[in-house]
Amino acid sequence: MYIYKHIPLFAAGLVLALWLIGLHLLMLAKPTMVQGFLHKFPRHPWLGQVILGIGLAWFWLLIAPQGLGTLSALTMDLGEFNGTKPILQWFVPLSLVFVTISVRDFLPVRALGLLGLMAASPLLEAAFQKDPITHLLVPIFAYAMLTVSMFWVGMPYLFRDAVTWVTATPQRWTAMALAGLSYGIATLICTLAFWRNY
Repeated sequence: MYIYKHIPLFAAGLVLALWLIGLHLLMLAKPTMVQGFLHKFPRHPWLGQVILGIGLAWFWLLIAPQGLGTLSALTMDLGEFNGTKPILQWFVPLSLVFVTISVRDFLPVRALGLLGLMAASPLLEAAFQKDPITHLLVPIFAYAMLTVSMFWVGMPYLFRDAVTWVTATPQRWTAMALAGLSYGIATLICTLAFWRNY
């Protein structure tokens, strides 16, 4: 079985819950700092290159050649597209160089979108066909992340517009932070109460 299929729902739920709770508590505790970072993020000079490097390295591991030991652990079967792997193995590192050189506008947002697309797969695999109905909290979040990530890759200015809208009033910022925090707490409760054996 592919390595993602071995991820327990309990582990995926715990990581997701702690990430959501930590992020949204930070939003509530340090609103000025987080808002300032979010406004600068779309045109950050080097952060986009770092995130893009992480995302493309993750993708490269999915198409890595066999026989590389640990580096081949994530290699997946692409079915009828397996023949394209050798081309992609060269294209991915080259694309990192060319994209970081030529794409300046909104590179951090596009890179974050790529990372979101990559992160959705292990979450979906961890929750796939699990019995407790509460497991739907994980795929609902994963599909929302997939949708948002595709828009960030294709239309990254929407990230800037969303940040502008959310930070327009303190009440709106607090409401969004509380909504994310509530989702994280609900996920944590379900993880500890129902997902221990999954």
